[in-house]
Amino acid sequence: MGQEWLNIKHTLLAALALAGAAAAELLGGWDQPIQALLWCMGADYITGLLVAGVFKRSAKSGNGALDSRAGFKGLCKKGAQLVLVLLAAQLDQSLGGGFSRTAVVLFFLANETLSVLENLGLMGVPYPAFLKDALEVLRQKGNSGDRE
Repeated sequence: MGQEWLNIKHTLLAALALAGAAAAELLGGWDQPIQALLWCMGADYITGLLVAGVFKRSAKSGNGALDSRAGFKGLCKKGAQLVLVLLAAQLDQSLGGGFSRTAVVLFFLANETLSVLENLGLMGVPYPAFLKDALEVLRQKGNSGDRE
């Protein structure tokens, strides 16, 4: 019985590793920017849950508390962001460049980090104002298409 469970475990782990490697390849590689984006996405989701579940200050529900629909929408948005990263990576591969994916990842990274800061602010955690200002500038540049 023990060997059978071990084989199942190894098969599942191999399948997860294969799926992770395929996802990383589709997203343009497992480099530092994509890792930072995924960490920030996770931090944003967790801090959003804390804001709603513990502090009851979420703007995503009428009473500021947890709302499963809002949580699901948040996960869908993060999935859509990763689809855009995937499309940008494919565009870069097609055109032989490397700008599109990097720009999309950095834009979403700034956006996710700004959202984490907003969540921390709702929890009453202090942080330097210059950090929020710098991230807001990055986000605005990404929205306007400015390239300096």
